[in-house]
Amino acid sequence: MSTAARQAYFDRKHTDDLIAFLGTSPSPYHAVASAAERLEKAGFRQVAETDAWDASAGGRYLVRGGALIAWYVPEGASPETPFRVVGTHTDSPNLRVKPLPDTGSAGWRQVAVEIYGGVPLNTWLDRDLGLSGRLALRDGSVRLVQLDEPLLRVPQLAIHLDRQVNEGMKLDKQRHLTPIWGLGPVDEGGLIEYVAQRAGVEAADVAGWDLMTHDVQPASYLGRDRELLAGPRLDNLLSVHAATAALAAVATAAGGGAEVPYIPVLAAFDHEETGSESDTGAQSPLLGNVLERTVHARGGSREDRARALAGTVCLSSDMGHAVHPNYSERHEPGHHPMPNGGPILKVNVNNRYATDGVGRAVFAAACDKAGVPWQTFVSNNAMPCGTTIGPITAARLGIATVDCGIAALSMHSARELCGAEDPYLLASAIKAFLEG
Repeated sequence: MSTAARQAYFDRKHTDDLIAFLGTSPSPYHAVASAAERLEKAGFRQVAETDAWDASAGGRYLVRGGALIAWYVPEGASPETPFRVVGTHTDSPNLRVKPLPDTGSAGWRQVAVEIYGGVPLNTWLDRDLGLSGRLALRDGSVRLVQLDEPLLRVPQLAIHLDRQVNEGMKLDKQRHLTPIWGLGPVDEGGLIEYVAQRAGVEAADVAGWDLMTHDVQPASYLGRDRELLAGPRLDNLLSVHAATAALAAVATAAGGGAEVPYIPVLAAFDHEETGSESDTGAQSPLLGNVLERTVHARGGSREDRARALAGTVCLSSDMGHAVHPNYSERHEPGHHPMPNGGPILKVNVNNRYATDGVGRAVFAAACDKAGVPWQTFVSNNAMPCGTTIGPITAARLGIATVDCGIAALSMHSARELCGAEDPYLLASAIKAFLEG
């Protein structure tokens, strides 16, 4: 497709906003806050899990740590009205600060880190890293922290000291991934004292923390025609952003009188990259509890909940693999997804993805309604296949689930690459799916 033809349905403003979203979302906690801010502007209001929920129409969302669940109740929704759920995740592989962070060697001050998720270790070498996350204070409050300046760096060994590095580099996760952040003796408590000061709190008031590194280089367009997008945490904040934009658009249209036959839901989970086993992960009862409570808030029974879930469909949106020009033999020969070719349907018959033939029809209908092209991804039989929250959600709630995403290179790298048009195309398909 020519550039002119693609521009006919491509809205660059969406990708511009995605770049801004990535910049304000260096941690799952920040991603949730950024998504909530966009939902607030669309008229959503935050509810607490400890409060009673009412049956009034409108948009609502709740936040638990690095997870966010948002939904819109249309006028006249009955207790058995089915849901249309978009599932995503807010976490990305990175380096996370250990409980005793201050360390050092040979006159260097360093920060002890733990590897989070499946990290291509070499992508974190020689990058200027900031710190982000949250501080838990003794009064029970939480303070978000985002330090976007070059504070840390994992220096690579000079080639003069490793002449065989280009023949194959092997990094030891314990010895070789410890960032430096200064010179001198190890200052016990130094890192947390510094972070607390920057956050405007007393170090003595900090009872705990969840801190992580992030590349301070912002996301940007790439290429001669700016047709590519390079940036951190595309997996999977691109999907979180797309789903948030889609849900806000559906809610705005419904507020203007558009008919919405389903209850549209966004489920942005944490800890997908480590298996989803947490109170904020897809394996938790969080989403199921929310759906059940919304049924009960409208006067529904256990029977009504079962009827609602029987008609519910979940679209699990996560990044997928574009064909790599330097490693094309590692891809399935008949399925070569390309950037800017539209969203991809992810299929695996061993249920690493939840898509089946009926799900394919649902996805195709959404793309057709949105007027966007779509592609299919299947793994090479000789290569192991990743997985998503899709199969977990399908198994936990017993709801029909479809796995989709967009095609990208360098997945799980500190900096990933995708087509600049695909975020908008994905959001358009998700909006059509939520509308039914």
